[in-house]
Amino acid sequence: MHAFPHESLVFGLILALATAAAFNWSWIAQHTITSQMPPLSIRRPLWSLRLLFSHRQWLIAFVVGIVGWVFYVLALALAPLSLVQSVSAGGVGLLAVFAQRATGERLPRREWIGVGIAVVGLIFLGASLAGGSDNGNNGHWKAIALWFIVSWLLAAVALGPVAPMLAPGAGFGIAAGLMYAAADVGTKAAVHGGWWLLAIAPVWASHGLAFTIIQLGFQRGRALATAGLSSFCTNALPILGGIVVFSEKLPGGTLGALRIVAFACVVAGAAAVARKETPSEPAPLAL
Repeated sequence: MHAFPHESLVFGLILALATAAAFNWSWIAQHTITSQMPPLSIRRPLWSLRLLFSHRQWLIAFVVGIVGWVFYVLALALAPLSLVQSVSAGGVGLLAVFAQRATGERLPRREWIGVGIAVVGLIFLGASLAGGSDNGNNGHWKAIALWFIVSWLLAAVALGPVAPMLAPGAGFGIAAGLMYAAADVGTKAAVHGGWWLLAIAPVWASHGLAFTIIQLGFQRGRALATAGLSSFCTNALPILGGIVVFSEKLPGGTLGALRIVAFACVVAGAAAVARKETPSEPAPLAL
């Protein structure tokens, strides 16, 4: 267990912000394009992939997302997982702005409420940083393996029995977020090198599943119900993973409470976005 130098921590969090901007712009651009394509099908994987990668604008958006992932890996090497993910979670505000500008249409009030709650959480997080943080330990392979297994099972539940209870496409967004979050936890382990590099296999498997699920989700729901919820889960769950798997310590007293509230705000924001429309609230068209 060790403390991060102040300069490394600051640079790592700056990279986390850059990651948030790249990821969220990429997701909105991909959603805008994919939602207008012919229906993708897992039964025709090569045709579906060719349809996506042959579209020049979609490919540019995809590459920007890859650049964001590189920033993310660098951020993990410089700052604790929980702080990197918490800062990145604030990018949902950017996602909402990108989503509205992409179509020129106003987002539903409940989506703005969800985004607002998440941004409040980011403010609380910023205040909690005064207490510093540590990188925890390398984690135990059993704990990391269990994290992957539970994430995959919960993703199946989100795509199955839970999906009809949520907004259109929300189950796909949650499932993709669970997959990306599992990959992030595995990436944190892999950056330690050595035999931890074996974690790369489930990391890429999770990324592949997440990619497939989110692209299918883009054709079923709004940007925030798909990319937004994926972003919520991708950022919030590894905050918990940093504490549970890597034993990262919370600051004591008020600062620790603020960090817990920040995590709770992300969860509450996701719930607001995922909520199924009531009969008096007509379901909006997919963006």
